Amino acid sequence: MRASTNPFAGLPVVVKNLLIINVIMYLLKWSGVGNIGGTDMTTLFGLHYFASPLFKPWQLVTHMFMHGSLGHIALNMLGLFMLAPPLEYKWGSQRFLTFYMLTGIGAALLYSGVHAIEYISLSGQVDPAVLATIKTEGVDIWTNHQNYTDPVWNRLNEIINVPMVGASGALYGVLLAFGMTFPNVELMVFPLFIPIKAKYFVWILGALAVFQALENNPGDNVAHLAHLGGMLVGYILIRLWRQRNPWG
Repeated sequence: MRASTNPFAGLPVVVKNLLIINVIMYLLKWSGVGNIGGTDMTTLFGLHYFASPLFKPWQLVTHMFMHGSLGHIALNMLGLFMLAPPLEYKWGSQRFLTFYMLTGIGAALLYSGVHAIEYISLSGQVDPAVLATIKTEGVDIWTNHQNYTDPVWNRLNEIINVPMVGASGALYGVLLAFGMTFPNVELMVFPLFIPIKAKYFVWILGALAVFQALENNPGDNVAHLAHLGGMLVGYILIRLWRQRNPWG
């Protein structure tokens, strides 16, 4: 009898395919093969603000399969690999996929909603011609690293032209679901390697995301609001499902 050397052996179907799709998308982006008509994949599939000329409806879904760096995708996929399989085995593949997609889309909507409030406030401080110029120039500082000298112009440029990418919103939803479904399972937290119950780990990461979102550090481009959005949508879904079937 031979032991399987397949690294995906034992993984449920949805988790396995999510891992594969994310890795393929990253390799296509990294190699440049996935660029279409000279346009970078991040611009095509990352989530832009609704008022941006770069926004496309499909980005609400595709941003979850795009990642900005090797470290970014490695952390997200490691979390998915460790935490998601028990949920898919318990819920079934269809419900898990529904949960994953809805938390990712919900996180994106919350992130965009907060951006809308900021956009409305800042756009009233500049001449309409300036705002039109920022939009038409399409200065994508994700790839070009260009900045305006005026802080208001620069922030509007970030909102309009810099896309959000990554599965973090959906992953934080998975983290919350794991903590609510298996609250007393102990996790080993890197780099301390101290066992901590899942329910406490969820509280710690949630509080950290709130703090980082409120701090609004200009040098921190992590979409902490998306993390909170994933947790919020995940919590609502689980509560609704438990009300419909409290023994399931």
